[in-house]
Amino acid sequence: MQTLLINPELLASLPTDSRLAGQRAVVTGSTSGIGEAIARVLAASGAEVVVSGRDADRAQGVVDAIIQAGGKAHAISTDLAGSYDTVRTFAREVTAALGGQVDILVNNAGVYPVTSTEALSDADLDAILNTNIRAPHVLVGVIAPDMAQRGSGHIVNIGSWMGRVGTANGAMYTASKAALEQMTRNWAAEYGPRGVRVNTVAPGATLTPGNADFSAALDAMTAGTVAGRPVRPIDIAYAVRFLLSDEAAFVHGSIVDVDGGMNSTRLNF
Repeated sequence: MQTLLINPELLASLPTDSRLAGQRAVVTGSTSGIGEAIARVLAASGAEVVVSGRDADRAQGVVDAIIQAGGKAHAISTDLAGSYDTVRTFAREVTAALGGQVDILVNNAGVYPVTSTEALSDADLDAILNTNIRAPHVLVGVIAPDMAQRGSGHIVNIGSWMGRVGTANGAMYTASKAALEQMTRNWAAEYGPRGVRVNTVAPGATLTPGNADFSAALDAMTAGTVAGRPVRPIDIAYAVRFLLSDEAAFVHGSIVDVDGGMNSTRLNF
């Protein structure tokens, strides 16, 4: 649990800067965990942020923390597994809340039932398809054309180390993350020439409030990695902020692994 305890302390003491000043961002699934860390890091760097999720109270709590730290934020709740119209209405609402313009879209919301294939319920299968694949596609379809028309914008998708590794469970979840990585490459080709940079950050085994009960398993999974510990949500947030910065101006269609070396290295073989 030590990693999880460190993350809130770091978020509560974020230094502020102006590298994203004037940028207007929406981070889906940002009421806790990775999404909350992304929202708070972007706000600390000057972005005006829409915090979103299914729980209005939790969204407002993140907004309150951002405002107390001197940032700008809005809470807009929705269920991205809802209808196409629900997702499109959400896109219009966040655009209006940000003064008619979205400069940054972070597709972070996701559900992750990891079971055997025969144990995955129809409801969970629908939730994975709707939240992890359909919602990002619909949001990009609404928001990216406006970015392209202006000639600037950023889209960062949150993938997973599991999207490129075969595991004995979670076939549909891992496939959804592989699909998101491929959409990243396609969107980079589709919108990049018109000024919109599209990339993915792929977290490794990350300790969040949602999986805190499995902290011992995560410690065991990552003990043999280069980093030797689970990823913290703030580690993902820092990578997202880099991709949004001017320093990453030449990064298009890339998958940035933030996994402590889990996918790319083997210490014992």
